[in-house]
Amino acid sequence: MAECANRIEAIIAKQKQYFSSGETLDIKKRLQQLDILRHSLKKYEHDILEALHKDLNKSEHEAYMTEIGIVLEEIRFISKRLKKWAKPKKAKTALSHIGSKSMIIPEPYGTVLIIAPWNYPFQLAVSPLIGALAAGNTAVVKPSELAPSVSGVLSKIIKEAFPPECATVIEGGIEANQELLRQPFDYIFFTGSVPVGKVIMEAAAKQLIPVTLELGGKSPCIVHKDADLKLAAARIVFGKLTNAGQTCIAPDYLLVHKDIKRELLQALKQAIQRFFGNAPENNPAYGKIVNERHFERLIRLLHNENVVTGGTYHKDTLKIAPAIINEADWESPVMQEEIFGPILPVIGYETIEDVIDLVQSRPKPLALYLFTNDKSVKRQVISRISFGGGCINDTLMHAATPYLPFGGVGESGIGNYHGHNSFKTFSHEKSIVKQTNRFDVSFRYPSSKNGLRIIKKLLK
Repeated sequence: MAECANRIEAIIAKQKQYFSSGETLDIKKRLQQLDILRHSLKKYEHDILEALHKDLNKSEHEAYMTEIGIVLEEIRFISKRLKKWAKPKKAKTALSHIGSKSMIIPEPYGTVLIIAPWNYPFQLAVSPLIGALAAGNTAVVKPSELAPSVSGVLSKIIKEAFPPECATVIEGGIEANQELLRQPFDYIFFTGSVPVGKVIMEAAAKQLIPVTLELGGKSPCIVHKDADLKLAAARIVFGKLTNAGQTCIAPDYLLVHKDIKRELLQALKQAIQRFFGNAPENNPAYGKIVNERHFERLIRLLHNENVVTGGTYHKDTLKIAPAIINEADWESPVMQEEIFGPILPVIGYETIEDVIDLVQSRPKPLALYLFTNDKSVKRQVISRISFGGGCINDTLMHAATPYLPFGGVGESGIGNYHGHNSFKTFSHEKSIVKQTNRFDVSFRYPSSKNGLRIIKKLLK
């Protein structure tokens, strides 16, 4: 443990020294770093795909779409716009500041810590790293020990692409996390569960380190009576079963208008069969649960529930057939915690007001999905329910565009990123007033005769 602590302390000290040299302020160097990272990711694409298959049984199609391709697009998007974002921006000058000029200068925080989860172990480590490097920071990346294959590949890629004073990977378990949280980082970016997020925030608060927390929660999916049910079912199943349901923004439960619930249940069953066959747990392209502990937790959630389809499982492969629960009780275990697996409770409702009341009475979710063409229903749900982000007539897709900020609210997280928001998250906006020396505004001084009268006219 002492050896681990000494090694981590030495890395942080070296990164802080490198940052203090001013090397990371060079925009050309930042762009070069992003280009090096892009080439490294393409060079090791096969290794990344193989590691994702080992850890989570992700198919090449899913792994590229949700882990590799989205990261390459983020590099391209940011690289194209970085010079513009990094320029000082003029700000308006108040009348009381006549003669001066104001500007906002984005500057990097310094040395940042990125703690990644196991469910998207590659994307959720590299995507924030792109923002950190683009903003001019040095970075320490801590991958999840629950995805050891991806952790090893990440370490190899970063070690080859960057000197350790610029970016490095620290592998390990809880001891490594604890030691990292004792270090004087300038920013911490964490993706993971709500309980661990609270630990991260508590540790950061002791040193007044700013944080971004990308957490989770129970994200509702609402299907109103006018929805296109076949299309809705396909998009819900896609959102729920990507990564075998181990997605922080997956639809956690369905609220379905009672008039169309039976028809939607049938459409959901058909969509599952169309995507994964009659026995999804035997389909090689269907993902597995990350480990035995999470597998057993999910199986327990199915106990005493009205499972209308699926739920069969293979413990040796850690696969669970997509399970649909009809009319789960709000007090049952499956409705008390984020499911994070291929289990979908379906609950009927009568009015959209009932839905709004139900969702409002619970912690603010990371995502919300609504299937309807009714403008009034759209307006009510979007304006009255607070959530991180979401889609109308789709699932997941709001997180796949660099033009939208991604993040939670309340218990589902603090802060956001993606695209320009990644750059802003890892940048401090420094305010500067350039005052003129050609004349002096004397009314601000205590000796000014008419100072108070002038100030009252200007500041009212």
